Parts: sequence; C-alpha cells; structure tokens
Amino acid sequence: MFNKIILTGNLSKDITLKSNSNITIANTTIAVNRKLKNQNGDTSEEVLFIDITFFGRQAEIANQYLNKGSKVLIEGRLKYDTWKDQNGQNRSKHLVIVESMEMLSGQNAGANQTNNSPNTNNNQSHNESYDEIPF
Repeated sequence: MFNKIILTGNLSKDITLKSNSNITIANTTIAVNRKLKNQNGDTSEEVLFIDITFFGRQAEIANQYLNKGSKVLIEGRLKYDTWKDQNGQNRSKHLVIVESMEMLSGQNAGANQTNNSPNTNNNQSHNESYDEIPF
C-alpha cells in the first residue's frame, strides 16, 4: 500500500515538545491554503488545519527553528488516531507523521541564502580561470 502526503503551509501554532520513552515528539498544526474561483469569477480561500507530528532528531530541529507562522514543506504519511476523551467518548482524527521537511522561511532560509552566495561567486571565478588555461 502507498500512503504519502506532501503539504506546504504555515504553522498555525507553536510546537509542543514531549519526551517519551527516550524519544522526542513534537506536535503542531499546519495551515494549508487553497484558492478557489466560483462560477462568477469571484475568488475565495479555503484553509485546512492539519495536525502534524515529528519524531526524534527531526522533532528537536523543528522545535529549534520553527514557530507559529513558519512556512514549511513536509512529506509524511497519514495516520488515523483514536482515543477516549475525559467523558469516555470515543474520539478520532487524522494527522500526518512527518518523515521529511524543508523549512521555507525563518532562520534556516536566511542562512541558506547567505551560504549560497559565496559558492556562486567562487564557481564564477573558478570558471573564468579555466578560460586562461593554454591548451
């Protein structure tokens, strides 16, 4: 069976971090926007709020670099979670277990842009020196 989901959106709340049996778990919610156009040409926006869970080192990284409003791309699998609430009622929800993520804003995005600039310049000067080789 194939169970894969890819989402891009903004975190709608800060991450809550828990340690359980020597594993770190981070939970938050991602808001995924979709623009719709009706028959009259008017546009509206549909927003889905989806619970997501990170595990292990990825949970620690998410907690360190992501917060409410951070834009992120995640890949993971859909999970159906069931539990009993305080009144003994059965509850359920779908959530995404994150397998990989890419931070699209925040501290890491700025660091990547800074690191890429020198590499681009080094490649250009390196290529220019090849033009001067007398073969």
